[in-house]
Amino acid sequence: MEFEKDLRVTETGIPGLLVFDLPVHGDGRGWFKENWQRAKMTALGLPDFGPVQNNISFNATRGVTRGIHAEPWDKFISVAAGGIFGAWVDLRPGEGFGRVYTTRLDPSRAIFVPRGVGNSFQALEDGTVYTYLVNAHWSLEQKRTYTFVNLADPDLGIDWPIPLDECELSEADRRHPMLGDVRPMAPRRTLVTGCKGQLGRAVREYVEAHGLEGFEFNDIDGFDFSDPGQYERFDWSLYGTIINCGAYTAVDKAETPEGRVAAWKANAQGPSLLARVCAEHHVTLVHVSSDYVFDGTRGVHDESEPFSPLGVYGQSKAAGDLAVAGCPRHYILRSSWVIGDGRNFVRTMKALSDRVADPDDGLDRVTVVDDQVGRPTFTTDMARAVFHLLGYRDGAPWPVEPAPYGTYNLSGEGEAVSWYGIARRVFDLANGNGDKVIPVSTVEYYANANGPVSPRPAHSTLDLTRIENTGYMPADWEDSLNAYMSTL
Repeated sequence: MEFEKDLRVTETGIPGLLVFDLPVHGDGRGWFKENWQRAKMTALGLPDFGPVQNNISFNATRGVTRGIHAEPWDKFISVAAGGIFGAWVDLRPGEGFGRVYTTRLDPSRAIFVPRGVGNSFQALEDGTVYTYLVNAHWSLEQKRTYTFVNLADPDLGIDWPIPLDECELSEADRRHPMLGDVRPMAPRRTLVTGCKGQLGRAVREYVEAHGLEGFEFNDIDGFDFSDPGQYERFDWSLYGTIINCGAYTAVDKAETPEGRVAAWKANAQGPSLLARVCAEHHVTLVHVSSDYVFDGTRGVHDESEPFSPLGVYGQSKAAGDLAVAGCPRHYILRSSWVIGDGRNFVRTMKALSDRVADPDDGLDRVTVVDDQVGRPTFTTDMARAVFHLLGYRDGAPWPVEPAPYGTYNLSGEGEAVSWYGIARRVFDLANGNGDKVIPVSTVEYYANANGPVSPRPAHSTLDLTRIENTGYMPADWEDSLNAYMSTL
């Protein structure tokens, strides 16, 4: 054992598997070390993995050998007495599957093992004490996700210091399958809320089209994420991501007494509960925001603009954004003028164009607001952006390269346009009757409204620089509109 060395970290050939050299201070009485020190080690690259349990394995005799087990949690492994030869095998899906790393550990060295990397060791001395921190509690459901590979598999090429036929092994470890028969450990589950809404449907279509596994879809009737009492139904340690597609979007109704309560419950309380459970269990939270968190006085909005919502809907969305931003692993995707599978502006304009084109209908023109400017966001583009941020690349069925956490704007690319401009284009594409769309001001349009009207931002154009810098190129909104109209 080496004394008085500096704390340092060494990367291995397996992504996320990190070896730590630990400072050990000794004298005639014995020695002392900081076995795990959160602040110092996270500064060196250790994930802030949030251990919840400390386990100790006493190995009575030299040659005791255990593994190879891939478990559904992260582990920080060290030695309190004696020494081990350790072998780690990447059993996660991907091109690194089957990759091996070996090294020796004594009290002056430790290793961080990410979820899905198979762990094994051989005691090199009598009375070896092996200790490890884990960030999830054992459960029967967790155990069902374990993955194993045989210690003696020749394809792994592990050069055990003590031949395995001279070692103490459990019968279970002797019977583990060879690598060629091992199914990679599945990623943690992904929960999608609000799955019946426009974005929720697009996310489900993306998952099904790309054959992604481990996704669970819920709407308010299956999981009301704004109800604190429903969170106890889930073992959150099994989940790695929540994609929150749920929201209250009735902008004008939110100005009524009952609508105000519903908007704050869905848009603020619900996201705050999701953020809390995600922070506690190290889950990534994807949340969808809105241009309504701004007052629209700026021509273009970037992600750093302070909130200035005008109405109840925008205020409730801003509150939800603030709650989600407190979750360490979060993506806030800010959108504008959402168009997807469901009730939306384009469908309404298509129906009105059809009525105007029908000589027996009696409708001869339609008025549309011309002083609110922005760009539409199609849910197919939003779904692609969500999975891009999460790290899905080139059709891979698992995340490999996530974007930095934070807030990202997303709308269609292209020239900003008014609602009138979109309506006129829809009319032309549907029936060639765009001249029947008449521009009016917001004040004129709502002059005779029945019931409360929420104030709208005049400018909703979003700056797309940040998401484009991650390598994601939003679709041109006019191309998306043409494609969408062809489906109606």
